[in-house]
Amino acid sequence: MELQFKRHRRLRSSASMRSLVRENHLKAEDFIYPLFIYEGENIRKEVSSMPGVYQVSMDHLEAEMEDIVAHGIKSVLLFGIPKTKDACGEQAYHDHGIVQVATRFIKEKFPEIIVVADTCLCEYTSHGHCGVVEGEKVLNDQSLELLVKTAIAQAEAGADIIAPSNMMDGFVAAIRAGLDEAGFTEIPIMSYAVKYASAFYGPFREAAEGAPQFGDRKTYQMDPANRMEAFREAESDVEEGADFLIVKPGMPYLDIVRDMKNTFNLPIVIYNVSGEYAMVKAAAQNGWIDEKNTVLEMLMGMKRAGADLIITYAAKDAVRWLKENQ
Repeated sequence: MELQFKRHRRLRSSASMRSLVRENHLKAEDFIYPLFIYEGENIRKEVSSMPGVYQVSMDHLEAEMEDIVAHGIKSVLLFGIPKTKDACGEQAYHDHGIVQVATRFIKEKFPEIIVVADTCLCEYTSHGHCGVVEGEKVLNDQSLELLVKTAIAQAEAGADIIAPSNMMDGFVAAIRAGLDEAGFTEIPIMSYAVKYASAFYGPFREAAEGAPQFGDRKTYQMDPANRMEAFREAESDVEEGADFLIVKPGMPYLDIVRDMKNTFNLPIVIYNVSGEYAMVKAAAQNGWIDEKNTVLEMLMGMKRAGADLIITYAAKDAVRWLKENQ
């Protein structure tokens, strides 16, 4: 009996053949590595829920940056942990706030590195919310004023990209207008356009020491059940002047990444968040999975879904493993 069927395995016959026809690729330039800068001295503290991730003070930052450069990573995302916090998060927009100090240092010592500044208030406020609070309500428009001040302070310090993560309505419009008025018309905005109120942020809140002291963030971050809302959020940010669109978290929202890629003609960024990183680390440490191949498969899945850039705590490991595979 003569069978008629297609022989798809012809293009999988060897490693060289598979490499030849591979549709998506990971490279060091794809990754943005988050850094937690701790105000103080002689601090290099591993985050207990995120093995391999550290809070570092300024006196350890040069060594950390040298390691990042040696890995071939080109971009970092800065989060700050101040000594003091207050109701309005003043250290977020102070000239000598820890992110501003770290930015100046990196741009002086490592000018080729792209510095992305996270623009939010949660790490700096005593209540841990991303804006101004009245009672237990987060006020939208009053928060915008402080976020604009933060973005301008970060740009003045030398940040290459402003990345507002607060999810206030109108935050891109306000920051774009503020940057332009201050003379920073060339500084792009990497908007956390599609940010879900996710359970996957837990380890980050340990790392950044910015957990809310009451309530939650569900009134300003998105409902994980919603897909169409993502289009509305992203469309608003594009109209208001965003230059990049972030989808956060990563793995549970690959469908949203593809939606954004298919709809908007801007670079799409995915945030491979702390909970995703921690789960893989924990499983690998227990011998339940192959960490290297699992991480690379996850990151490749993000690229395949449409991500142009990936914010990931696994950036160093991923670059090392990619070199080993060459």
